[in-house]
Amino acid sequence: MKEERVEWIYIAASIAEIQFLPNNLTEIEIKGKKICIALHQEQLYACAAKCPHASGRMVTGFIDANGNIECPLHRYRFKLNNGFNISGEGYYLKTYPTKITEEGVFVGIKRGWLSF
Repeated sequence: MKEERVEWIYIAASIAEIQFLPNNLTEIEIKGKKICIALHQEQLYACAAKCPHASGRMVTGFIDANGNIECPLHRYRFKLNNGFNISGEGYYLKTYPTKITEEGVFVGIKRGWLSF
């Protein structure tokens, strides 16, 4: 996503402020849209809250040792960094850029995405 096409949405002052579940996942809402936030090896990731296959809530899945998020319903796995489906079903999980600055933690949303 090109920087000029991204609106950076503030989600927390620091990673420590984000309340992750024991599986290092949490779900946030940005203007009515839910996004799953993941923490793996001190890296922050953001993806769609629901699996593209059967709408399983990704926040109730888990992250494997390779940094893939697994849907709790049918165990489809996706790379956290790009949403690529590594378990072979051909689905794609929407991902969002994240950044951490002195001002806080942000998720990048395509401009106009929040305009309904």
